Amino acid sequence: MKLLKNLGFGILLSCALLSPVLAGDKGSRDEAVSLTKKAVAFFGANGGAKTYAEINSNPGRFVDRDLYVYVIDTKGIILAHGATPKVIGKDLSQVRDADGTYFVQQIIALVTANKAGWVDYKWVNPVTKQIESKSTYVEPIDGLGFAVGVYR
Repeated sequence: MKLLKNLGFGILLSCALLSPVLAGDKGSRDEAVSLTKKAVAFFGANGGAKTYAEINSNPGRFVDRDLYVYVIDTKGIILAHGATPKVIGKDLSQVRDADGTYFVQQIIALVTANKAGWVDYKWVNPVTKQIESKSTYVEPIDGLGFAVGVYR
């Protein structure tokens, strides 16, 4: 019983000591922009097929801690996704956030207008399992949106 108590205390202590480290290991807005621009440049130099394959090869050059690139077209179809391959080929245009906001349509609007920018919404953080505020940076190229999101 004492062994279990000590083990439990050790686990709690480890979590307490590691949580600030893990919390500080989240990507920033600047890093999201940088990773997006890196993917856009790769796309410009290598084309779609090679870029999508590289984005989908998790972990690859387009995944950094909790940051990952995804590519969406103007219909809301995901062409590549650095974290969730099961959404590739899916139409996400009608997806809403926790508040009911059609945030994917906001992403599509930026791409259609050929404007880079941020879209804010609320989404479940896969690490904390809690609904959190998230901001996604979107950069258009050739009618596609390259995007990277950060939890705030």
